[in-house]
Amino acid sequence: MATEKCFAKGSTAPAPVPKGHIRLYSMRFCPFAQRTRLVLNAKGIKHDTININLKDKPDWFLEKNPLGLVPTLETPAGEVVYESPITCEYLDEVYPEKKLLPSSPFGKAQQKMMLEHFSKITPYFYKIPMGRKNGEDVSGLEAELKEKFTKLNEDLVNKKTKFFGGDSITMIDYMMWPWFERLEIFELKHILDHTPELKKWSESMLVDPAVKATMHSMDTYKAFYKSYVDGKPNYDYGL
Repeated sequence: MATEKCFAKGSTAPAPVPKGHIRLYSMRFCPFAQRTRLVLNAKGIKHDTININLKDKPDWFLEKNPLGLVPTLETPAGEVVYESPITCEYLDEVYPEKKLLPSSPFGKAQQKMMLEHFSKITPYFYKIPMGRKNGEDVSGLEAELKEKFTKLNEDLVNKKTKFFGGDSITMIDYMMWPWFERLEIFELKHILDHTPELKKWSESMLVDPAVKATMHSMDTYKAFYKSYVDGKPNYDYGL
């Protein structure tokens, strides 16, 4: 699409998805949508992106996905797929070049178990900054997060690998990465100082081409995050 600006209620529905492409409905700063953007980039899939105003969603988008969530994928046949892990697994199956998920059923199950574990960690990245903003004591939550990071660190130590699925990046790394990219904004980067292998992992992730292609500058993230916390998210910040 010609614009990265978000589509809001009252906007005209985009043209059908062109043949040979897939469309991603996204929001530039959403960590869940970034998972899908990482996979699209890593696999070199031809796609177009339409950003959605999540505070004021277009009716045409709600017709495609009644939950109104991003990421949502749409094919030229009008098939719609949503929920970030499901969109990523779908892309890995439909575009088999450069597989990101292991081929063995056990390998896939292991990654899904890791993802299930990680999904219990993501709430901390919101609870802690919001608690701080409200003047609450978040030291207990920080200690819990530190413990969870320690477990992730142990996982890398035990596997003796650079990444969570081996010595090259696989799906689970992309599933976890967006929150680590935002640690500085959440003012939680110091927790990595206690987990050297996890810190090394995050440094290795930073040089990945798909990670570089989907990142924003810290200043941009901070400005968006401030608008989000103030209840007036500026989805088009920096455009």
